[in-house]
Amino acid sequence: MDVPARDKGFTGSIPELYERYLVPLIFEPYAVDLAHRLAARPVGRLLEIAAGTGIVTRKLAALLPANTSITATDLNQAMLDMASSIQTVRPVSWERADALALPFENASFDAVACQFGVMFFPDKVRAFSEVRRVLAPGGVFAFNVWDRIEENEFAATITSALGLLFPQDPPRFLARTPHGHYSLAAIRHALHGAGFASAPGIDTVAARSRATSAEIPAIAYCQGTPLRSEIEAHKTPTLAEATEASANAIRQRFGAGEVEGKIQAHVVVVPC
Repeated sequence: MDVPARDKGFTGSIPELYERYLVPLIFEPYAVDLAHRLAARPVGRLLEIAAGTGIVTRKLAALLPANTSITATDLNQAMLDMASSIQTVRPVSWERADALALPFENASFDAVACQFGVMFFPDKVRAFSEVRRVLAPGGVFAFNVWDRIEENEFAATITSALGLLFPQDPPRFLARTPHGHYSLAAIRHALHGAGFASAPGIDTVAARSRATSAEIPAIAYCQGTPLRSEIEAHKTPTLAEATEASANAIRQRFGAGEVEGKIQAHVVVVPC
């Protein structure tokens, strides 16, 4: 399925809100998981694609040996600017790069990591082919993708709430892109099409998403992702009204005060 251009727009205040709210809400536990999987392998040169605001990068910098070089890339300069502004325990090379045309030589890296970026690639076979090209023989590609939206309770609740608020044209960013590419068969097919000969190892990993109030996941999703642009394109109801409707829906489902919901993702590791 094609990815609309608006779904890839991490600009304006989105990077700051993404880092402040969304990273601790849903990304951090999977960043720890992915970093530990890679730290268990001999990696001298690591490339991260679609690094976002750098949560995986920071975990890798802390876990990998000091002599491992880390190059972190993203298509969105605003996300890279946010990532590079946050201190890492050791130097990281930050570079703007398109995953569909990586600016690196063949066999340049021992590992490639990608946290929740694959869903945004308009041509997944081409992106996976680029990963395979820059991996050295014996290297590994490790990435994760969100499972279907029904397995991710805050995202599902907000999507349903916005469907009621915008009945004529409901914003479907969360279901369409972040949670729209969970098919394991499609993942295996794309990897095979890109030339990965070995079968990938795939684990489905559930975790818990926690926040001190219903407002936090509402702000995180409605204002800290490209869902914001889809809401704002409607003019009315406003972004503030959509955020409040989302918070109310979370409050009704998960209670007042602290809230907690299930999140679930697939973690894929494939050797080159």
